[in-house]
Amino acid sequence: MIIVGLTGSIGMGKSTAATRFRHHGIPVCDADAEVHKLYAGKAAPLIEEAFPGTTVDGVVDRQKLGAELLKDPGGFKTLEAIVHPLVREAERKFLQDAQTAGHQIAVLEIPLLFETGADALVDKTVVVSAGPDEQSRRVLERPGMTVEKLESIIARQQPDDQKRAKADFLVDSSGPVTDSAAQVDDILMQLKDAANQCDQAQAYHRHWSGA
Repeated sequence: MIIVGLTGSIGMGKSTAATRFRHHGIPVCDADAEVHKLYAGKAAPLIEEAFPGTTVDGVVDRQKLGAELLKDPGGFKTLEAIVHPLVREAERKFLQDAQTAGHQIAVLEIPLLFETGADALVDKTVVVSAGPDEQSRRVLERPGMTVEKLESIIARQQPDDQKRAKADFLVDSSGPVTDSAAQVDDILMQLKDAANQCDQAQAYHRHWSGA
């Protein structure tokens, strides 16, 4: 099984690309969605201990946590030390299930793929990218988003040009959604060709068994 790391900075269109992979029956694990689950589950008491007052009824209040992190950006390392191992655990289970189901390809959608070193755990990387003006326009349209928040998020992410340079495949999402979809379709054809030429089980076990 070929494991694909799908990434891109905030507002670049990762979710749209992930939706296209799912459209073709490719299983996708969304790291952000896993974090949301953890905030209402395993991670909540650990985060409350590290950041007192940031949970309500046993669930992390993202606005309160975000406010704490804006005041002290150093807290991101503490948060990541709590959350990242739990996300990896969920991803490992996802890949085990995909392998058992006989999928040739599985996608891990990870916003901080390169920043966390998770690119070492995948076989191929797909970076979704658009220009900075388009990125800002998209993100600032989101409810509750401010320029200050956007700058804080971008500061923690690897520059887009560096991600593009590391990508095995690139999706330029600056145009219509149909253009991005066509690019994903082309990438998927190449991935399927590669999957047909490799030992599926060997590719999976090399990265994740006992990781």
